[in-house]
Amino acid sequence: MAFSFLTQELAIDLGTANTIILMNDKIVVDEPSIVAIDQNTGKPIAFGQKARMMHGKTHANIKTIRPLRDGVIADFNAAEQMIRGFIKMINYRNSFFTPSLKMVVCIPSGSTEVEIRAVRDSSEHAGGRDVYLIYEPMAAAIGIGIDVEAPAGNMVVDIGGGTTEIAVISLGGIVINQSIRVAGDVFTYEIQQYMRQQHSIKIGELTAEDLKVKVGAALSELDEYPEPYSVRGPNLMTAHPVEVSVTSQEIAHSIDKSLAKIEAAIIQVLEQTPPELYADIVQNGIYLTGGGALLRGLDKRLYEKINIPFHVSEDPLHAVAKGTSIALKNTDKLPFLMR
Repeated sequence: MAFSFLTQELAIDLGTANTIILMNDKIVVDEPSIVAIDQNTGKPIAFGQKARMMHGKTHANIKTIRPLRDGVIADFNAAEQMIRGFIKMINYRNSFFTPSLKMVVCIPSGSTEVEIRAVRDSSEHAGGRDVYLIYEPMAAAIGIGIDVEAPAGNMVVDIGGGTTEIAVISLGGIVINQSIRVAGDVFTYEIQQYMRQQHSIKIGELTAEDLKVKVGAALSELDEYPEPYSVRGPNLMTAHPVEVSVTSQEIAHSIDKSLAKIEAAIIQVLEQTPPELYADIVQNGIYLTGGGALLRGLDKRLYEKINIPFHVSEDPLHAVAKGTSIALKNTDKLPFLMR
């Protein structure tokens, strides 16, 4: 391609919790989806990790916004500024001219027309010339290395920050999908509530997130237990500082109801699956991707409940982004990309 230096190809996994951008199969941006905005001017002052460190610690002139809620864009302007800020992070070296961008962006499989439009418009406003969209479970399947165009049924469960996507894929299309808004963010919220009720201690979103990562588990009986993690916070009654050491059993107990909802959704999808594809799924097992797949003992818990083996992919956090990057190279061949 002549002028290929004028076009830049980006694969963007625009997630509720993290945004990952790949260029030439390399991860160039992997940052929390959060932007800090100066209230007086309305201009962004920080993106990603920098803005996350400000989250919950700001004064009246600075506001931290998570532009995506439940996997879809909730704040259009902030989303656009965030995408633009992340793209600037890549292009800060050669700032003579802005290259025209070709991008593939993923969207939740349950998105409505309006939500899809919001993603497309934000990407175009941020400088995208050629914007393609791909459904997340499809991208996840490609990213794990499943041959999605084969006439065989594969089931992917992608537990992200805002949504859990469950899809049965065959012949390059999604046969049945279910997108539920129970995922990482809900787990974090439930951990906050649990700490309030059980230990009467108030913790912020970031601390709850740390707890989930350090000692998060889906089962109370694990093969090996992580070290208990201690958190500090004010006592709800006295406002005196308290330090509480939290174990993985407690986390498993606090997110139990949410995990049960995910199990129910998986069972519901399996009930609707045509028998031929169902047989394939039982044989191949079900693939777990997304940050939620990192919960300790999740595969075991789901296997006990559903009796089909579950496989956690090797890099679950980046599976969707990798799949998007593969789709980017084959935009002319893949029929399921949306313009």
